Amino acid sequence: MKENYDAELMRLVNEKNGHALEELYDRYIKLVYSFVMKFCNGNEDKTKEIIQLVFLRLWTTNSYYDPAQGSFVNWLLTITRNICIDYLRKEKRHTQHHQEELEEIADPANTVEQRVNTNDIAMAKNKLPTAQRKLIDLLYWKGYSLSEIAKLEQEPLGTIKSRLHQALKGLRKHLELEDLK
Repeated sequence: MKENYDAELMRLVNEKNGHALEELYDRYIKLVYSFVMKFCNGNEDKTKEIIQLVFLRLWTTNSYYDPAQGSFVNWLLTITRNICIDYLRKEKRHTQHHQEELEEIADPANTVEQRVNTNDIAMAKNKLPTAQRKLIDLLYWKGYSLSEIAKLEQEPLGTIKSRLHQALKGLRKHLELEDLK
């Protein structure tokens, strides 16, 4: 009976019924809170932020709960766990990036060397065919994945991978020639 009621509440949440979300929140906040608190080693701020992300995910995505697949509690905790993992990974990447920036500031010679390398790479990239330059820009500078680029270019993924291989090979060749000069 309770599982069917939870399934009905989730159906209403998908229809953007705020009262249904409030009901789910009231029913499961203690469970989600304790799960996240343990996951975050007692960090209250992270816990609150992740809990917001959990209920925001329920509200903004058409999350579909099927009682035949398992209990609602397990489904909700799986979503919570996934959000916790994503949050901590993102935080770790941010911390590493910040640490790298601090290291660059600490070593000005490294920054100059990097600028020179960037110029060499830009010159080598300009020697590549247009399709390979565009691929490198989309992948490395604009953040597209290879499958997204394949859709944009309306070409098979294998073709894009092959083009990337050739582009990187060409860059390496042009950079090695620069080093010999």
